[in-house]
Amino acid sequence: MKNPWTTLSNEEVYDNPWIQVTHRKVITPTGTDGIYGLVHFKNQAIGIVPIDEEGYTWLVGQYRYTLEEYSWEIPEGGCPIGAEAPLESAKRELLEETGLQAAQWEHILDFHTSNSVTDEAGKIYIARQLTQGQAQPEDTEDLKVKRLPFEEALQMVYKGEITDLMSIAGLMRAAVVLK
Repeated sequence: MKNPWTTLSNEEVYDNPWIQVTHRKVITPTGTDGIYGLVHFKNQAIGIVPIDEEGYTWLVGQYRYTLEEYSWEIPEGGCPIGAEAPLESAKRELLEETGLQAAQWEHILDFHTSNSVTDEAGKIYIARQLTQGQAQPEDTEDLKVKRLPFEEALQMVYKGEITDLMSIAGLMRAAVVLK
């Protein structure tokens, strides 16, 4: 489909190693003048649902600065766009956050986050045939890791105890794939 928007100007208003924010003057699809703010992510989001032979998974807990609350999530991270393959980022993130390595990987979901203000996209994988090693969190991460039955993680989603959308989507998609 042809893009019905016309961009009149595009001004960078903020930039750091992770995001770039631009302010745009536009003509909307209905022909009116408008503005648009776009948050461009420099990393692709990566999520991993590790599943062991006993049907257990791992969640990572941490205090999320932006939300000012604690959050339980699947192992997650970022893939530098154009600098690393998404699967390699998934392997790195799983090891960093949980100490796990997987012999089998399956890509289960592509997604966009808030497509009204950002172009962030991501991938979610199931990791199987796991071996436990030593976690290697980044110096900004104070993580708690828990192993629990996969069904219990799903119950946390249903009860609203997991609110991270990438974790919800990953766990729900994994439930379908694992049937």
